[in-house]
Amino acid sequence: MYSLRSSRVLLKSSPIVGRTTSRFGSISFVRSKYSLPELDYEFSATEPYISGKINEIHYTKHHQTYVNNLNASIEQAVEAKSKGEVKKLVALQKAINFNGGGYINHCLWWKNLAPVSQGGGQPPSAESHLGKQIAKQYGSIDKLIEITNGKLAGIQGSGWAFIVKNKANGDTIDVITTANQDTVTDPNLVPLIAIDAWEHAYYLQYQNVKADYFKALWNVINWKEAERRYQF
Repeated sequence: MYSLRSSRVLLKSSPIVGRTTSRFGSISFVRSKYSLPELDYEFSATEPYISGKINEIHYTKHHQTYVNNLNASIEQAVEAKSKGEVKKLVALQKAINFNGGGYINHCLWWKNLAPVSQGGGQPPSAESHLGKQIAKQYGSIDKLIEITNGKLAGIQGSGWAFIVKNKANGDTIDVITTANQDTVTDPNLVPLIAIDAWEHAYYLQYQNVKADYFKALWNVINWKEAERRYQF
């Protein structure tokens, strides 16, 4: 079975159970059809910080493409497995990793955002576990944001920045980056905030001044969602 796992609110899939027969015998498999997550807000609700047009294109074009390609790659992998085509399975793994990462990262991204009217930009409660850990490690949320923006600025080409809880290090809060659509796979790291540094996330509005995008997006970051994830 080829599947992806992340936090419970992120992945939407419809399992299709089937059976195929090859010269290697009868093989059972489960195929999961992934789909776009439902959004909690309208595309325009994050304006003026992230334009409605960017959100619309980002969601209906870019994220949808990752969904389509992931499903297609899984279907091809199931077929290759049924035929015993090991080389094809190995080749398809790259497509599954890329599109699966793109799918998971964007699911995190949409849930990370909230309009100002829905609490976007409001820092975590000082009494929450997340708020206390931020104060203990960084002194203030502004310092954590400054460090994260510095990491974002250092990404060459396309990639992501993640604020994560490190369960292997006493639930500390770390900032990490990945290239392209690589996602957080270490089971000890829980993504709290995922930030898209690909050009499609900002260029229509901010053009080549991505530093302005990095500064502006914090006005619509959903820290309540980050607080919830910190409990995992």
